[in-house]
Amino acid sequence: MWFELLNLILGIAFGFFHKGKEDYYSLLKNGVIVGVVLGIIFVFAAQYIFHSGMSIDLGSFGAPGFFIGIVLFLVIFVLGTFIGDKIESMLKK
Repeated sequence: MWFELLNLILGIAFGFFHKGKEDYYSLLKNGVIVGVVLGIIFVFAAQYIFHSGMSIDLGSFGAPGFFIGIVLFLVIFVLGTFIGDKIESMLKK
């Protein structure tokens, strides 16, 4: 749970501090790149370093479970990115 919350907060910060006009395609593209990198880091940390059930646990599905975990972290990060962008646009008005 902590890794997902941290990932969402980082996504919101990324979307909030992303400069430029409301270009959703570049925001999505950059968010996916950063989200994949963070997803890999968080899945490795959750599975091998802090193996205490503090994250999405897919059991021992091996490589498919690893990639599903990365995709779930990616979706959480991209949602946070768009939330942060909406917060930024609301504060500008």
